[in-house]
Amino acid sequence: MFDNLSERLEGAFKTLKGQGRISDINVAQTVKEIRRALVDADVNYKIAKEVTDRIKNEAIGQKVISSVSPGQSLVKITSDQLTTLMGGQEEGINLGGDPAIILLSGLQGSGKTTFAGKLAKHLQKSGKSIILVAGDVYRPAAIDQLKVVGESIGVPVFSIEGSKDPIKIAKEGIDLAKKDKKKVVIVDTAGRLAVDEDMMKEIEDLKRSIQPSETLFVVDSMTGQDAVNTAKTFNDRIDFDGVVLTKLDGDTRGGAAISIRSVVNKPIKFIGTGEKLDGIDVFHPDRMAQRILGMGDVVSLVERAQQAFDEEQAQKLNKKLRQNTFDFNDFKSQIAQVKKMGNIKDLMGMIPGMGKMMKDVDIDNDSFSPIIAMIDSMTPFEREKPDMIDGSRRRRIAAGSGNSIQEVNKLIKQFSQMRAMMKKMSKPGKGKFRGGVNPLAMN
Repeated sequence: MFDNLSERLEGAFKTLKGQGRISDINVAQTVKEIRRALVDADVNYKIAKEVTDRIKNEAIGQKVISSVSPGQSLVKITSDQLTTLMGGQEEGINLGGDPAIILLSGLQGSGKTTFAGKLAKHLQKSGKSIILVAGDVYRPAAIDQLKVVGESIGVPVFSIEGSKDPIKIAKEGIDLAKKDKKKVVIVDTAGRLAVDEDMMKEIEDLKRSIQPSETLFVVDSMTGQDAVNTAKTFNDRIDFDGVVLTKLDGDTRGGAAISIRSVVNKPIKFIGTGEKLDGIDVFHPDRMAQRILGMGDVVSLVERAQQAFDEEQAQKLNKKLRQNTFDFNDFKSQIAQVKKMGNIKDLMGMIPGMGKMMKDVDIDNDSFSPIIAMIDSMTPFEREKPDMIDGSRRRRIAAGSGNSIQEVNKLIKQFSQMRAMMKKMSKPGKGKFRGGVNPLAMN
């Protein structure tokens, strides 16, 4: 996401390379390019002008401190202003009430049903008991879709067969949640067009009837500036509490994420990426600004790693590394844990400087498939004793996995080198591997 915007902004900052001081002339040229980049990214022109005017006013005449170039200074100023524009700081979801009621709203096709599952899984991690309410009574198979989502994460789904009354469904779902002592009720609703008066009145009546703790507007970020305009229309009608941006991993210019807060004065609370139910992140304006500017997002990367990696398993792994008994079973387990962290290309983009390098690289979680196939083609003995895999065993593994003998040789060679390096690093004084190995090194 934001690849084109990041590239344009990087080009704008190059104007200041070699300059010893930020001056009226060089900053004006750079700010002009920043404004063009924002507008091209689908940021409203008025908002783009306001933010670049603030950047210009703060930057002009600023002295360059030792070891910090004018370009770096302007990047910092731009990062601060983008952070402010997107809300300044993270704003959490309101889970007040017994149970807390979360109402989802949005256009048709915005991804509400998928997000309902993502949010439920996200809240499960903090120990919340949840019930999903199927309030989309118009879209064919919407209720079935929500049931499939709920079943996949172990969350019950309440629906009333044949009912076309979303208020009745929501109220009875909430009553069931109280009876079963559920802490959170997530109410999925039908997608509606902002110009459809009957449907807009329905969501107004629904909100008034159930008095939710939190009303979220779910919007497809790929709709660009239209997302901002639609958000304003919905906010005028139902006064929602926060915004959810979905499909941020798609071919989006990012303008909605940057400008939606300024238009509706409501925070972006979550972002969604991909169809998998772990593709959800709390929205952090400062981290998003850093990613837009190609500075990475190491904090989010570490947080994902902490969620994905089991501490007890990591301790056992560290012991195996010291004893040089790390094998292909352990390696396969580590790959599975890395894949839990999300899309690999997205993870790489969180590393400073890697976003640009990965722009045209086709890498996803399926990139591990050949490695997994080779490991699965090994016998239990071979997985536990990698050093015993001789030529004939390698040929059988290659044939069984659909890979060449050269690929099998490469895997075993890199695995041996990696194991030797990790054993050395796991020794006292060298630091411990607390999160496991990095299978990315094998690709």
